[in-house]
Amino acid sequence: KHPKGIEADPKVAEQIRQKLSDNHITCAAAHAIATDLSVPPLQVGMTIDLLEARIVKCQLGLFGYSPQKSIVKPAENVSSELKDAIEAKLIDNRISCEHCWEITSQQGIQKLEVTSACETLGMKVKPCQLGAF
Repeated sequence: KHPKGIEADPKVAEQIRQKLSDNHITCAAAHAIATDLSVPPLQVGMTIDLLEARIVKCQLGLFGYSPQKSIVKPAENVSSELKDAIEAKLIDNRISCEHCWEITSQQGIQKLEVTSACETLGMKVKPCQLGAF
C-alpha cells in the first residue's frame, strides 16, 4: 500500500499511540494530531496504517461505526445552494473529503449534512484526507 522503505514519523507515531484505544483512533483525533503537529492529515493516516491501527468514527459518517459501518442517511431534501456547492467541486462524480469540509465551513452546516446530500444526489465522497478511502 505504501512505497517500500516508508517509515513512520516518530512524533506522529507517538501522538497516535497516545490516542489509541483498542488499536483504534477516531478521525477527529487523527485530524487533531495533524493540526497539533502541523503535518498533512495524509501523513497521519499513513502513520496510522503503518502502525497497523484502524481509523474509526469518520466525521463525515462514512465508516467506522458499529454495527452498520456508515451512519449516512439520504437527505430528505437538498437545498439548491448546497447542491450547487457540491456540484462545483465534483470530479468524475466524486467530491473529496476535504471539499466536503470546506462546504460545511462555508455554509455553516454539519459535516453529515453534506454527505447526506451527496447520498441523495448519488455522488461519492473520495478521497479521504487521511487516506482511508
